[in-house]
Amino acid sequence: MKNRRNFLKIAGLFGIGLPFKACTESNSVNQNNSKLRNGKKPIIISTWTHGLDANKVGYEILKNGGTAIDAVEQGVRVVENDPDNQTVGIGGFPDREGNVTLDACIMKGDGSCGSVAFLQEIKNPISVARKVMEETPHIMLVGSGAQKFALEYGFEKENLLTEKTKADYKAWLKKSTYKPEINIENHDTISTLALDDKGKIAGACTTSGAAWKMHGRVGDSPLIGAGLFVDEESGAAAATGLGEAVIRTAGSAMVVESMRRGLNPYEACVDVVERIRRKHKSLKDLQVGFLALDMQGNYGAYSIHPGFNIAIGDNNGHILIDAKSMF
Repeated sequence: MKNRRNFLKIAGLFGIGLPFKACTESNSVNQNNSKLRNGKKPIIISTWTHGLDANKVGYEILKNGGTAIDAVEQGVRVVENDPDNQTVGIGGFPDREGNVTLDACIMKGDGSCGSVAFLQEIKNPISVARKVMEETPHIMLVGSGAQKFALEYGFEKENLLTEKTKADYKAWLKKSTYKPEINIENHDTISTLALDDKGKIAGACTTSGAAWKMHGRVGDSPLIGAGLFVDEESGAAAATGLGEAVIRTAGSAMVVESMRRGLNPYEACVDVVERIRRKHKSLKDLQVGFLALDMQGNYGAYSIHPGFNIAIGDNNGHILIDAKSMF
């Protein structure tokens, strides 16, 4: 798994109306991007270091006149297909029984959406979720039903447990605390939001879930309104972190609703993180972060603990920035 902390560090993420702050960038990123950027379209934003890889593919689609929904789907597929990433798609950390189970959802600004949960042996759940959206009257398919549907639409079965992840699982079995490892480094769901040049907005979210989870556990990532929410009247938001905490607050829907009430994307993310804080006695082992994008191309992000970063791609290039945090 790529080490997102060592990729680069850029200080300060601010929302609309807040002052820009100079930042230092690594040589891997366009050196002309000396300040955070707002109000651009087309634009694509994603969670974590691997979001840079997703954005590069997604932005090429946007740059060439493609749609936001194509950009987010094709972008996150890059991460799903990376066997070295152990939190999304193939190579993802398994549950306590040694099974890799995947969750994903996708949504357009007009409310169209699709989702799959507890999907096994199919490495691109985001594309299955899109098929659910486009080919069925339903929103969510789960488990064996989701797999059967995927196979009917030409997806192929494959073993998602790589040798590296299998070795990590065997190492975990030696201590076998029989509870998910909850900490600020363990939740690397990729969530991607995009606004195309026609003003259409879309989002995607995909994950293998919390490592060593109970067999059958589903987090926030495939739940419309929790892990992802998109509304063409206000904007889009997505979550990363401990899914149970996000679900309890209908997190992403609340971020979008906060933007509807007039908050900018950064302020909306802060608003919902504060709501999560009020519902938990201890935040020591709890990490949740949100990113948001409005219909003008302004973006923001915020998390409980430091370490959450987001990738931004627009006509100035691609950068990674550290989100502001509560602590």
